[in-house]
Amino acid sequence: MPPLTNPPTIRVAARSVAQLAHLRTNDLRAAAQLATSATRSVARIAEGVNQAVWSTLGAPSGKTAMHTRGITGLVFQSVQGITGMVGKGVDAALSKLLAHTEIADNHHGTPQADSPKREAVLAALNGVLGDHLASSGNALATPMTLRYQGEALRWQVMPAKSQVSGKVLLLIHGLCMNDLQWRTTSAAGNLVDHGATLAAAMHATPVYLRYNTGLHTSTNGQDLCQQLEQLQQHWPKRITELTIIVHSMGGLVARSAVHTAQATNAAWLKKLKSLVFLGTPHHGAPLEKAGNWVDVILGSTPYSRPFAKLGQLRSAGITDLRYGNTLDTHWQGQARFDRAPDQRVLLPLPSKVACYTVAGTTAAKRSVLAERLVGDGLVTLRSALGQHDDAARSLQFDPVRTLIAYRTNHMQLLSSAAVGAQLVRWLAP
Repeated sequence: MPPLTNPPTIRVAARSVAQLAHLRTNDLRAAAQLATSATRSVARIAEGVNQAVWSTLGAPSGKTAMHTRGITGLVFQSVQGITGMVGKGVDAALSKLLAHTEIADNHHGTPQADSPKREAVLAALNGVLGDHLASSGNALATPMTLRYQGEALRWQVMPAKSQVSGKVLLLIHGLCMNDLQWRTTSAAGNLVDHGATLAAAMHATPVYLRYNTGLHTSTNGQDLCQQLEQLQQHWPKRITELTIIVHSMGGLVARSAVHTAQATNAAWLKKLKSLVFLGTPHHGAPLEKAGNWVDVILGSTPYSRPFAKLGQLRSAGITDLRYGNTLDTHWQGQARFDRAPDQRVLLPLPSKVACYTVAGTTAAKRSVLAERLVGDGLVTLRSALGQHDDAARSLQFDPVRTLIAYRTNHMQLLSSAAVGAQLVRWLAP
């Protein structure tokens, strides 16, 4: 029998090495911190279920209705304490180990550049748990940066004046995504990048935003306003025109940034010429509304109530998608997971800015089903068009600045040739 040219153990080892190549040296420490937090959360759920059972027998609870008392309470306290001690020990050990690893990296040269696979995983993780990562100081939290040619812009070292234009095209991604995902593949297998195509047609310089989509959209909007003010001050050429293209949640962040700019009289707002929305849930997304119902259902009985915490793992950014929150006042003073009606004060489209919207639908033509239920799979047609059952809350998009992309789902808005062609017609006539 001839020898195996690629034994299974070698193939598995090679695959493992290839996967590790996507990691940074401090990813292990950040993951360990997250695992410790998750273990403690699971223990709290288990204690809640235990107390729910005891409560049916008339047994009193501990310091809260979800805590046990007596020997059982001591056991769960021990689990929490031991988990915390182990987590601190692992963190300290990894901190020392990684310090030597970083020294070795610096000795042999610059560390390996981030891979698209790693960035995609981090983007998804930040979308789901980004607020927790940020509040706990976890290194996996994504800071907001403006990016040019794949690198974060540094105000001290900007591109050469000859490399850029006074026209800036800013592209903002959606939930659980990052700036690299504007470059995608169409159904025909062709590479598509709306940013590169539009920049060439408009003679503009494309700049991409990367941000933590798990934070409140209003928080990201305020940070974006500051970033654009810095861009206005440090861009190598005087910015004469700013165009913003947004996908999904990015549209809520952009509208929030414009509101902040209006309130603070930010200079960059005077340069904003056009704002284009692709599949933005201006009035919310059905999946988050369904997620909120899961919270209500799980919280309806003592036995399932502890498991409602699983539904409440989703981030502030995700819960903002229930109704399309854009301002601090849309969520401050409210319990994120309580069932409540839409109480937003209308934030209109910015005046003196040409606003366009593209709404996708997987249906072949318009119908009640397509508008109310289907949409692009994540956002209903009416929400993407800014339409609301309360006419006073509807966003007033000019019909000639509106496109409905049929047989197109939410992600295909980024790769659709028809959408790309319409963007060029609108922005580079």
